[in-house]
Amino acid sequence: MARYTDSVCKLCRREKQKLFLKGQKCFTEKCPIEIRNYPPGQHGNSRRAKVSEYGIQLREKQKIKRIYGLLEIQFRNYFEKANKQKGITGDNLVKVLERRLDNVVYRLGFASSRKQARQLIKHRHIAVNEHLVDVPSFSLVAGDIIKINDKSKKLDLIHSSLKKVKDSTYSWLSIDKASLSGTFIQVPERGDVPLNANEQLVVELYSK
Repeated sequence: MARYTDSVCKLCRREKQKLFLKGQKCFTEKCPIEIRNYPPGQHGNSRRAKVSEYGIQLREKQKIKRIYGLLEIQFRNYFEKANKQKGITGDNLVKVLERRLDNVVYRLGFASSRKQARQLIKHRHIAVNEHLVDVPSFSLVAGDIIKINDKSKKLDLIHSSLKKVKDSTYSWLSIDKASLSGTFIQVPERGDVPLNANEQLVVELYSK
């Protein structure tokens, strides 16, 4: 499958805000946003014409897509799935994205970024309900138990990441640091998800 291989810091600069794609570096003064808070490229720091309504919607879509580390076709498929569900489509979209295994591994603190979480999953370091899962897009349901594979419990990157996590950061997740496991208690409500984005603009974009 195709994947983004360029510097992820350029993505943050393009959106003019931290998307927290680089793990711990995002919290230091070395973060490019702290140094060059303007889009990359030859004309990144120049004055630009007023952004159109379509441009605003597009940027919001790109922002959410990049936060969760998805390609366009993946993101569109999630939107179509959310659109078929009852309720507010924008809220449904966030809920569907939050159920991804790579996102939950990141939220639990087993990885410092979603990209690192995907690597852990693909290398079979993560088990769900005692079964190894190597698909980052695996969709969790309430009650699922996520744990580090026994053979992987000594990985330094996991322990290093966990040291920076509080025990009850998110209400829909519980974590047991001693056993390196966590539980997906329930699908979170939109108001509980710390996502600095307006998903309604994505709905408007795709509804044209």
